[in-house]
Order: sequence, then structure tokens, then C-alpha cells
Amino acid sequence: MIQTMLLSISVALLVWMGGVKSDPLVDTPAGLIRGLQSVDGEYSMFLGVPYALVDENNPFGISSPHPDFNETFNAIDDSAACPQLSPINDGGTLQCLHLNIYVPKTATPRNLLPVMVWIHGGGFRHGSGNWRDYSPEFLIKQNVVLVFMNYRLGPYGFMCLEDSRVPGNQGLKDQHLALEWVNRNINAFGGDSSRVTLFGESGGAISVHWHLLANHEKLFHKAILQSGSAYMPGTTVKPDNTVPFKIAAKMDFVTENLDLALSFLAKQDPPVLVRNANALVDEGLIKLRPCVEKEFEGTYRFITDYAENLQVDEIQDIPMIFGFNERENLVYYQSQFLKVPLKDILGFDDEQTEYVNKFYFGDDGPVETREDEFIDMTSDFNFNHPIERSMKQFTEAGVKDIYYYVFSYDGGRNMMKIARNVTAPGATHGDELGYLFGTDLITGIPNDEDVHMIEKMTTLWGNFAKYGNPIPETSQLLPVKWTKISQNTRPYINIDSALESKNRPFKQRLTFWDLFYEYYDQKFHLKHLNTC
Repeated sequence: MIQTMLLSISVALLVWMGGVKSDPLVDTPAGLIRGLQSVDGEYSMFLGVPYALVDENNPFGISSPHPDFNETFNAIDDSAACPQLSPINDGGTLQCLHLNIYVPKTATPRNLLPVMVWIHGGGFRHGSGNWRDYSPEFLIKQNVVLVFMNYRLGPYGFMCLEDSRVPGNQGLKDQHLALEWVNRNINAFGGDSSRVTLFGESGGAISVHWHLLANHEKLFHKAILQSGSAYMPGTTVKPDNTVPFKIAAKMDFVTENLDLALSFLAKQDPPVLVRNANALVDEGLIKLRPCVEKEFEGTYRFITDYAENLQVDEIQDIPMIFGFNERENLVYYQSQFLKVPLKDILGFDDEQTEYVNKFYFGDDGPVETREDEFIDMTSDFNFNHPIERSMKQFTEAGVKDIYYYVFSYDGGRNMMKIARNVTAPGATHGDELGYLFGTDLITGIPNDEDVHMIEKMTTLWGNFAKYGNPIPETSQLLPVKWTKISQNTRPYINIDSALESKNRPFKQRLTFWDLFYEYYDQKFHLKHLNTC
């Protein structure tokens, strides 16, 4: 129903705008692509441009580049999302590997603008690059070309087997194909393929981290990682050949033959398959995540080892922004606090769990009155310290231009708090997104303070895409200097109603985790704690 309505709106816009001004037509290496004008005439939209094809006989395997267009492609419909179950995108289709491209009217092949390529989050299970999830009207004002991608999710994007047909990380490989398409075609739209910023949030930031580490040509030149890192607990798994059997059995097809299981699953209705796979994930019986792939002859491996074991090559000249939100785990604590044993949340043994318990809770333990301490602990464990470890990895490898932030603003467009009806104070996971993008999750006109935050966030990110520095010079909007981190220093910007330059966020808490991992890595070689 939603997809049909969006298609009707797209077609209506095309007809209406066609009577006002000509629809944008771009001659790309992939062929002619016709788009739409935005209602205000300030930018062009090219919606649902296919960059790759899924093999429907093996939808869990590697996709292939989309062939060039023999006829003009009408890029007017962004309704296709990859198979998933979520409040906004419920359903999806296999042939979902599309781009949405937004081009300011100032962009021409003779006036190439910086390009920002967005990888959405969603735990590798849901989300899209479509208008209803992320629309461009705020960030496009920074005079950058925006590209939002879809990539496969759940069992289609992240089933990982010891079998060359489903080697793993199909969703990450989709993303790389999207970057290849951008690199080949974006100049025709007025985007500069030599000035591409790859940015993402949560699972999208984890993806950006893996693109930085992967042993292939870097098709981007700057990176922004918002609330995500490949060091985050539970985000990297091992191949597991039992996954197809378990999903098939959940759908009443019992077999121990891998060929039969994969053949059965390939024929199933994608939303039904996703629903059953998600149920198994929720029960802890399977994991659908980025994985350390087994080596197969003739098959490219995107992830060859855990992040901490990989050499960082050919990225020393890539400027980066890393950051997290003030109370990352606020949005999740109600489902965990005093409901899930601390040992299970951390994945530690009794001794390790007790050390963490003592540091955050003292002798009382996580009792009813210690919600704030629980949010601090889980935020540090799941988000803040993994991001610190990422920055440490890159500074030690010689990356010189790394900017660090904490987002603390609690306003009327804190996206995740609105989506989850969270009323407690603080900025939680995903809250900054409402100040970079429009979304169907947030309705109404922003108030003056929120408008000011939108201007700050989009200017910071836009400046970084243009100059490699989010505050190249101070101004009334951005009145403080943003100092880069080094191996031994952690200056950061606190993004709130007022920007503040500070040093070492949550210093005592993150130092605890430095010491914890150093001790247990040495004592127990605890390299892959809670990651398998």
C-alpha cells in the first residue's frame, strides 16, 4: 500500500513538474537517466537507479553490476526496499539494489561538487536509503551531491557459510558495487568522483569501518563514522553452516542437505523468509552479521580477519570524523535493565563481570535506582569504547586527520527518542539523524532551536566533505576551533545548543575499559570477546 502510494506521488510530481520546467536528463556512462525536479526547484532527484542485480536463483550470493541502459531510465520511483520487517519498510523485494541521487541546481559537469554517499544503519536487518527513511532537504543546502544506497539485509545480505555460493558479507559487497557505480557515473550528474565522502550511522558506520579496512581500492576520500565501529561487541561472527537448516526448519522444511536447504530458501517469499530468520535471531539461535569469510579460490573476501588483527593500509591520507551520542544506550535500557543478567549482556565470565559490576555500581549492584549507571556502562561497552579503539587503531597506523565529537543535543528532532517514545533526558543512539535528514518518523515544522541545530550539523558535515575539516574557519554559527586527535590526545567537540571544545569524554569510564582489555588480552588472549 505504501509503495503504491509513493509511486503515485512520484508520478504525480513528474507530471506536475513537467508542466513547469523540463525534467533533468543526464547522459551517464551507464546510459540516459531522467529524474525529477524538487518542488522548490533547488535540486534534481534521481530515484531508484539500479546499480546491481541479485541472482534470484541464489539470492544469498554475490550480486552483479547492473547492465547499462539501452533506453532512457526514468528514475522516478524509490519505493523498492530490500526485504525486511520494520515500521516503515515492511516487506521489500529482492531487486532492491538502487541508488537515490540528489543534485543541487548549481552542479554541472563543469562545476563538479563534492559527493556524500550515505550508508544507512539498522543492525543489518532493516532500513533503506529511500526518501521515507532519509530525505535530502537539509544537507543538500550545503551544495553537495547526495547519494543514498540500498543494500541487502538479514539472511540475504549477511548469511555466512563455509560454502563458496554464500561466502558472507553480501551486503557489504553490494555497498562496494554501489561505490563503483558512483565512481563511474557521478561526474555526469555534476558530482566530483575525486571528492567522495562515505558516511554512515550505527550499522552504516560499522560498514564504513570495514570499507576502510578492506583490501580493495578505496573509492572514497573522506569518512564519517557516527555511533558505530567494527570493534563493537557481537558485530563480527564466524561462518555457520547450520543457519540455512535452522531457517528452513523454522519454515517446516527439515533437511541436513545444504543444497536442498538453500534451494528451498531461495524459492520462498522474501518477507516470509525474513520474518522467520528474524525470529531465530531474536531467540539467539542464529547470527546474521558481517563475518570473517572462509577463503575460496576465485572468490574475493571482504573481511579476512577481525578488525584488531588487520593491517591498516592506504588510508593514511583519508580524513575521518568519529563520534557517538551522549547516552547511546538510553533507548535500549528498558529492555535490558534488571531483565537480562549482566553476565549475559557483557558475554563475560564471572570474574570479568564482577570487575565491571564493581566499577559502575559499587557494592550495591544494578538495583532499581541505578538506571543511569547501567546506561553509562552499556553505552561505554557497546559504543563509546569500541569507537575509541577504532581511533586508536587508525592513529597508530599514521592517519593524521581524525576529528572526534559527542552529540549531546536534546531537542524536538531527536529521531530515535521520537521513534521509540523515549522521554528521559539526553541524546540517545540515532538521535543526531533528525538534524541531518528529513524522515517520515518526524512530522511538523522544526522550532527555531532545532533549525539552528540543523544548520550546525549540516554545515559541519558539509564543510568536512568540501574541505576535509568541519570548521575550516570559525564563524558565528561555528565559533570554536575543532582540533584533531593524535595518538596521545583526545580533543573533541561537544555538539549541543552551544558548541564546546573539550578533552577526553568520559575519561575515567573509558580508561577503565582500556585497562580491562589490556589486562584480559594479556591474561587470556581475549581478542574476540563477545564477537563470535
